[in-house]
Amino acid sequence: MADDALEQLRWLRTPEGAAATALAAQLVDSGLDVLPALARLRAQVGAEHAGPAWELARLRARARPVFGADADVLLLTADTLEQAGRPALAARRARRLLSDDVDSAADLGCASGTDTVALARAGASVLAVDLDPVARELTAANAEALGVADRVWVVAGDAVELVDAARGGEVAGCGAAVLDPARRAGGRRQLDPDRWSPPWATVATLLDRVPRAVVKVAPGLDHERVPAGVEAEWVSAGGSIVEALLWGRGVSSAWRRASLVHGDAVLELTADADPGPAPSGPVRGWLHEPDPAVIRSGLVSLVAADLGATLVDPTIAYLTSDARADSPWVSSYRVDEVLPFNLKKLRALLRTRGVGRVVVKKRGSAIEPETLTRQLRGEGAGTATVVVTRVAGAPTALVCDLT
Repeated sequence: MADDALEQLRWLRTPEGAAATALAAQLVDSGLDVLPALARLRAQVGAEHAGPAWELARLRARARPVFGADADVLLLTADTLEQAGRPALAARRARRLLSDDVDSAADLGCASGTDTVALARAGASVLAVDLDPVARELTAANAEALGVADRVWVVAGDAVELVDAARGGEVAGCGAAVLDPARRAGGRRQLDPDRWSPPWATVATLLDRVPRAVVKVAPGLDHERVPAGVEAEWVSAGGSIVEALLWGRGVSSAWRRASLVHGDAVLELTADADPGPAPSGPVRGWLHEPDPAVIRSGLVSLVAADLGATLVDPTIAYLTSDARADSPWVSSYRVDEVLPFNLKKLRALLRTRGVGRVVVKKRGSAIEPETLTRQLRGEGAGTATVVVTRVAGAPTALVCDLT
């Protein structure tokens, strides 16, 4: 299978492959149904090549909203597109990693070359390493297509062996390194860092031996795993964590960092030490849901202090205050009703208030939001947000933003 994939990728890089992909892109963009589009493509480029050309054109169309014009020349597979980070964030990582005149970097597990290209664009000479020949082909092709091939050397290599051999603050002769362990196997997410590839032992060794290193990790990584002196950063966009990073001691400048993609900017919230928990108090006029990067980084108390807010429960990351928050770090909801959670009473209240459509949010509750949404749906024209959570330890429903 790997040999077949490699052969297809190499054909796609030829002038004939590029022409077939361009034709496939026209068909994809035209909105023509898949079967007639593929029939036309087979007639012009042959049955053997129609499938790969169509797939690449389709993947480029999917990549365009994130990769912009670069998407139209990238060589991609479905797996590498799913794993690829946002180019703007890769560029941000590269700029930070390469400060202080570091001009060489190793991309340890280069996949499709997203980080390799970002590092090269930032001015580094890049050693792109991978055991997978498909990954090496993709990285070489994308470095060439994006005009940085003269700064990139793609080689076969084992990240575990290279990290074990790291000395003098360098790995594979490079002054900086990026490592993105594979966190899926057999189509399933690997929650145990010791089962990543390469495993946690390699992550820890890299961070210990190469000060200017950054490692991509799972957003749910236990804080206890973060080595002393290493900065942990969580980056969110659109209400979801998109990156979790560990910065080596030569790059680290904080204990924890929450970062938020906000338009064209990235906002940052940092702490040099654990700020501790926010105080708790009764539900007030407004409920605030912190951004997930704030929650995962353990910096909720900083946001609470800024807003004059308290937690509704010591174990729940919902804040409450007397006023709406004008802060990008939280989403705010006006609290109209607070009642012990009871489905029958909640439905009766919503009917009385003329609510027919609800959005259900939950934290610290076993309820299924989709199920509760159906159970609360009514005939009224009004809308509301129903938050099911714990308040001072008691299961509670907060009815918010009634209209």
